[in-house]
Amino acid sequence: MRRAIMSSLLALVLHPDAAHAAWLEASSAHFVVYTDDTESDLRRFSERLERYHAAMAAVTTNRAPEPSPSNRVTVYVVRSEEAVRELHGGKNRFVGGFYIPQAGGSFAIVPQVSSGPNTMGTSMTVLLHEYAHHFLISSSSMSAPRWFTEGSAEFFAACSFKSDGSVMLGMAAQHRAPELFNAPDVKVADLLDSTEYDKRKRRNYDAFYGKSWLLYHYLTFNRPRDGQLTRYLDLLAQGKGLREAALTAFGDFDVLERELEHYMRQRLTALDLPASMVKIGPIALRRLSAGEAAMMPVRIRSRRGVMREQATALIGQARAIAARFPSDPAVLSALAEAEYDAGNDKEAIAAADTALAADPSQVNAYIQKGYALFRMAEDAKDSAAAYRRARGPFIALNRRENDHPIPLIYFYRSFTEQGQQPTQLAIDGLIRAMTIAPFDLGLRMTLAMQLIQSGRQVEAGIVLKPVAFSPHGEGLADQARRLLARLASEPTWRGDDMGSVLAGPAEAGERSPDGASTP
Repeated sequence: MRRAIMSSLLALVLHPDAAHAAWLEASSAHFVVYTDDTESDLRRFSERLERYHAAMAAVTTNRAPEPSPSNRVTVYVVRSEEAVRELHGGKNRFVGGFYIPQAGGSFAIVPQVSSGPNTMGTSMTVLLHEYAHHFLISSSSMSAPRWFTEGSAEFFAACSFKSDGSVMLGMAAQHRAPELFNAPDVKVADLLDSTEYDKRKRRNYDAFYGKSWLLYHYLTFNRPRDGQLTRYLDLLAQGKGLREAALTAFGDFDVLERELEHYMRQRLTALDLPASMVKIGPIALRRLSAGEAAMMPVRIRSRRGVMREQATALIGQARAIAARFPSDPAVLSALAEAEYDAGNDKEAIAAADTALAADPSQVNAYIQKGYALFRMAEDAKDSAAAYRRARGPFIALNRRENDHPIPLIYFYRSFTEQGQQPTQLAIDGLIRAMTIAPFDLGLRMTLAMQLIQSGRQVEAGIVLKPVAFSPHGEGLADQARRLLARLASEPTWRGDDMGSVLAGPAEAGERSPDGASTP
């Protein structure tokens, strides 16, 4: 009975009439958006996302190539903030949208956002903030302290889209005004030398985000301090400590604090980028088939990640939809994922094979078949033969989409999961995967550990620093900091006691059901 109730509630929480929803897909250079909104609203929303990307690229002079199709950010637009919170699964009642970075599958889940002229609701601001993180870590190997990463994300997310195609970035972050004026204060010294601030284990909501935005905004626009922010980052890149770099670049913290107090009460400027600077490519709209639309609640839930009980409840709904649309390859691909999540490896492979026979472009079918074969290989009598077979779907996917990171990751894992030393080709593939998906912190950790074992400690440190500084790294950030500390004390360490270093004391962080860090 409980499973039936969960299955029924799933459709209702995602959409009050999911069986009849007319879902649409918007596909562009950097995003794929799914919603049951109107075509005009979806196009406007997608255009804004692409213009936002173009605006950040213009300001940061980023010239990174377009991501491969599967490495774009997928945005699922659900009915309400209640639906977002149900999918998020945490206890934070203030969650208005969230983003999870994953190699080959980064996604965001947001409620319906207003697409009217110059309208920026909370959910849109959250999405733009998280995409700023995604963009900045994808376009630079530089590691930066938490205040900088959050301040820069707040800076870019405070924007406006004009009807003439222009974009304004770096506007006053009005949503941070209440905390700047009413929440417990956070001093410049707390941001720039976070030693004491980080000791506040039970700190409540404070002005950290607002003050980080204010400092970033001030250092960006204040002419007498022009060049200081770049100098600060250069000093950090040279290995200077947080306090030393800040004092060298900015001078006395108390002076900077007084300047910020004065700046906060002024009329702030912003960057006005004309339409000619934020040109975007085409956006293709597609109405999903009846089967795809019916399967969307299952697909979103699966992508979010499920516990075993949730997966068991979900599989009944997935099978029922597949029975109604037995020849729809997208439906069968989603069924394969639901079967895999429920622990049904043979059924997942069968569904994936049927989907691929009908449509060889079903990327998720290759992935789910590969996942199932890998899990089956763990208990195979002939493990070498089983892992060779498990590589098959990923090799096929690699041929179709050479820059999809998951085949590169699983080629590497096909060695390590057998207890074998990965080949140089496998290690090179893992490095390439991290280059394609630098925002995946788990992937960075895997690569860093391999580099340490391979005697490439300097490279490992470069890979680890963005994890250690990540504002959403939780346990992984703690582990990265411990590895960096060990490398600092023993530069030739080859990871002989890696397990004990990783298992050191750490603060517990909230994790999503699929193991990805929540924002």
